[in-house]
Amino acid sequence: MLLVLADSPVFTHLCSMKWTPPTRQLHRWAVAAIFFASGLTFASWASRIPEVQTMHHLSNGALGGVLFALPAGSLISLPLWGWMIAKYGSKTMLLSGISLYILLLLMISRAGSIGQLWVILFLFGMIGNLCNIAVNTQAVGVEKLYGRSIMAGFHAIWSLAGFTGAALGNLLIAFNATLFSHFLVIGILASTLVIVANTRLIQGDAQTQSSAFMVRPNKELWLLGLIAFCCMACEGAMFDWSGVYFQKVVNAPRELVALGYTAFMSTMAGGRFLGDWIITRLGKRQVLQASGLLIFSGLLLAVLFPYLSFAILGFMLVGLGVSSVIPVVYSAAGNSKKLAPSVALATVSSIGFIGFLIGPPIIGFIAQALSLRWSFTFIAILGLGTTLLSAKMDAHK
Repeated sequence: MLLVLADSPVFTHLCSMKWTPPTRQLHRWAVAAIFFASGLTFASWASRIPEVQTMHHLSNGALGGVLFALPAGSLISLPLWGWMIAKYGSKTMLLSGISLYILLLLMISRAGSIGQLWVILFLFGMIGNLCNIAVNTQAVGVEKLYGRSIMAGFHAIWSLAGFTGAALGNLLIAFNATLFSHFLVIGILASTLVIVANTRLIQGDAQTQSSAFMVRPNKELWLLGLIAFCCMACEGAMFDWSGVYFQKVVNAPRELVALGYTAFMSTMAGGRFLGDWIITRLGKRQVLQASGLLIFSGLLLAVLFPYLSFAILGFMLVGLGVSSVIPVVYSAAGNSKKLAPSVALATVSSIGFIGFLIGPPIIGFIAQALSLRWSFTFIAILGLGTTLLSAKMDAHK
């Protein structure tokens, strides 16, 4: 019986067929790969900030001024990238941007002076935001193919890359790897992902009619932008100052300095992997309100009890709190019916990145005048703003 079945034309045809994932699945994998490459690149820089501070003999205030360069470059370039992506397409701009992003990471390790470091970080911020807007435009396109929320999953991949980058940084620090060798390894890994994903990114999303270079946000975009502002101020603080906080306040051993950033990124990634499921069941408003409370509680825990175990737990709560905020905001902005996705994303990001802009340097300035613990208290209050603002979301629907 088995021999007869094996000789049948139907069985032979089935055996000769090759399974091919659906087109939308291939697009999803490709966009996820770029999210991972981008997150890995940024996290690798963030994991070595304490060493950069030591190399250039920077005080907390001076470090705040240097770190100002990155969000400044991001904010200034946002309207330009939104317009260019709408005009030339997200795929073309994304591939150009991610290549430059990897190159600039290597250049950070070769900065010979504070001035050079500032310029390189300014460009790193500019190109990083090009990648951010372009890859989120791609994600909006893939989300439309699925007809359901998958944005949080993409941001989970970025966070997973951040966790991976922080863990690799921790490992390479333990082995006394130089900045250049560390960043070179990351550059090779990220470039490989970009090459693999290249042919499966969405094409043809350039606008047939030119979009406005600058747009005035309506009430909905203002609200989304202000929620992003509060969240991104907290994210910027964690990205740039978590290692310094563990080094200067928690007094963690050198090999555990990056552990706070790793704790933050691990729960941020975990929360985003569950984000789409949670948002569907609880609703956007409830998730955003809970997120602000988690951010506030986590930062206060690390401030009131600056010991290794409590600080790790606090940073984990912050990571969980910020996990779903930006995916919700970006998905809503990217589905705007009045603007091209890239332009709407750039508009909301412009408001949100002001928080990213002022968060890290304000921490430096307050730390210089008072202490890092007071700085993190200020950021905790900003995090609570996510809860307060999200209560108004239904009023604009």
